[in-house]
Amino acid sequence: MNSLRENIKTLGLSPNHIFQQVKDAVAEDLMGGEDITTVATITESQVSTADFIARKAGVVSGLHVAAAVLEYCGINHYEVLVDEGAKVEAGKVLITAQGNTRKLLLAERTALNYLTHLSGISTTTSKWVEAVAGTRCVIRDSRKTTPGLRSLEKFAVRMGGGTNHRISLSAEGLIKDNHIVASGGIAAAFKALKDKFPGKPIEVEVDSLEQLSQAVAAGAQLILLDNMSPDMCKAAVAQVGGKAKLEASGGITLENAKAYADSGVDYLAIGALTHSAPALDIALDFRKGR
Repeated sequence: MNSLRENIKTLGLSPNHIFQQVKDAVAEDLMGGEDITTVATITESQVSTADFIARKAGVVSGLHVAAAVLEYCGINHYEVLVDEGAKVEAGKVLITAQGNTRKLLLAERTALNYLTHLSGISTTTSKWVEAVAGTRCVIRDSRKTTPGLRSLEKFAVRMGGGTNHRISLSAEGLIKDNHIVASGGIAAAFKALKDKFPGKPIEVEVDSLEQLSQAVAAGAQLILLDNMSPDMCKAAVAQVGGKAKLEASGGITLENAKAYADSGVDYLAIGALTHSAPALDIALDFRKGR
């Protein structure tokens, strides 16, 4: 049986990064002290069995992060019962754990903070993916992530059926409106970036069909259509004629996502996947008498 660290690595995440985050999160909860309520009400030797249970249906992720919290707090007898990215119904037991009651209570809130937040992102992403089903359009996230949680939030997007945009400023170039203004235009910005970092992917943001022509002429192979209507996106697709991939961003909702996807763009960039996803209702319930 693989260790938790091996399982985390298999998921494309860094075990060291996750355990450091868990360490910091538990330290934040304790603030240099101890859980005064638990220490006062629970004996040092008490043992309990508890279940992480989905209170609402959704797509779950972060189960192995919750497991990392359990292990860090000294709970080593647990079982993850569903896969990352699984669709579950309300009432489904996700993880069961047994161990020292004080340690379970110490782990509870931090584990749930990760699990509910990441599952909320996966659930939200799955709704967007469903909204464009039947088209070739792909749902992508952005860098609008919680500081310190980017790799986990982007993992949650993948578990919900979406794909990731660049992970960092150094991974890919994205020439935005302010770059264009400050550097003297699309052609100048594109050439400077390509010359300085050859081989790096470059995307150009445009807000008009005129700028779109400039981006294509400069050699951009991925272009972000900023705040264009579905009809404008359709015109952009026709204008480009397959010379570049197109990504729509801004003003997109679940209600109009299909219209944008039907325009022929390759991607929808949805910052709301990470910055506005509501937490999925998940709880830790102790079994009575145990």
